[in-house]
Amino acid sequence: QVQLVESGGGSVQAGGSLRLSCAASAYISIKCMAWFRQAPQKAREGLATIDSDGGTAYADSVKGRFTISKANAENTLYLQMNNLKPEDTAMYFCAARRWQRCTGVAANDYNYWGRGTQVTVSS
Repeated sequence: QVQLVESGGGSVQAGGSLRLSCAASAYISIKCMAWFRQAPQKAREGLATIDSDGGTAYADSVKGRFTISKANAENTLYLQMNNLKPEDTAMYFCAARRWQRCTGVAANDYNYWGRGTQVTVSS
C-alpha cells in the first residue's frame, strides 16, 4: 500500500506562486504520478503527469504555468504553480499508478490518492 500526503496549499493573490508537495510512503511499483484538482461543483481535472523516467505531460489549462517534478531520493512529487489565476482555486490531489506508464489523466487509471490540499487564488 502506498500512502500519499499533499502539502503546500494556501491562499495567494492572482499572479502569485505556490509549490505543492506530495510525499509518498514508497515508490515501489509506481510508474506514473499525477496532479489533479477539483473545484466545488466541478469535475476532477487532470493537470500534469510524470513517468518514472521523468517524461511529463500537461493539460492545456496549466501548460506554461505549472511544472511537475519529482525527487526520487525523497519519494516526493512537486507541482510548481506560477502566475496563478482565480480559476485555479480548487482542492489539489496527487495520485500514483502502479505497473504502467502514464497514458493520460483518467482518474480510474490511478491506484492511490492523497487527501488533497486547498489552493485559493484571490483577484
